[in-house]
Amino acid sequence: MPELPEVETTVAGLRQVLDGETIATAEARRADLRWPFPPDLRQRLTGACVTGLSRRAKYGLIHTDRDDTLIFHLGMSGRWRIDPEEIGKHDHFFLETRSGRRAVLNDPRRFGFLDILANAEVEASRHFAGMGPEPLSDAFNAASLKASLTGRAAPIKAMLLNQNIVAGLGNIYVCEALFMAGIAPGRKAGSIALARLERLVLAIKQVLAAAIKAGGSTLRDFAAPDGELGYFAKDWLVYGREGEPCRCGAVVKRRVDSGRSTFYCSKCQR
Repeated sequence: MPELPEVETTVAGLRQVLDGETIATAEARRADLRWPFPPDLRQRLTGACVTGLSRRAKYGLIHTDRDDTLIFHLGMSGRWRIDPEEIGKHDHFFLETRSGRRAVLNDPRRFGFLDILANAEVEASRHFAGMGPEPLSDAFNAASLKASLTGRAAPIKAMLLNQNIVAGLGNIYVCEALFMAGIAPGRKAGSIALARLERLVLAIKQVLAAAIKAGGSTLRDFAAPDGELGYFAKDWLVYGREGEPCRCGAVVKRRVDSGRSTFYCSKCQR
């Protein structure tokens, strides 16, 4: 599943094509993805000017001059393709600008979705209501994380994946950040001292920034809108490295927590 860095990479790619452009055509080539397309999607987008693009958690947002925001989620296998020569079987939605550029949403598994909301409705919508701070923002810091974790007996890894605690973190980058901070993924969240949370917050910000710079991690068939594959996977310290040597000389281990693989080093992480 594309995580925060992959979505950030996608938004950056779309920004180069759509920002400031007027949408000449908005066409859905099927009735739904994970959920049905909004019935007025085409009407609200056709003729609208894109005034900006942004990201919230693992969602991309395309803002228009009609006081609307088009929200997209890439699901398990979704990606946007820019100016494809042909429309393929799994190209389910496309935007074409008056200047002739085209952005096509491709989603073989159809777990992604599109929604369109008035700007004033976005934050309170089902997508974002109650969501925690962005991990790359100043609002996410050791003190705020400590306050959110106080009294929590759940494992720290589970808490970091809780979107009400911090928005947009996924399995790969949580595993990597916990390793960088030297914190065991199963440690009770509420028991972690502030000094250790400071290291964890710094590790989260560092690993996300590095992954964004690298274009994300290549997962199955994920690619940026320009077709380039992210190469951060080559820098993974523990994720996907079960049985390989850790930098300390111990062996990287793997276990399954709530259906997700957790990769860690029992020597480095306490």
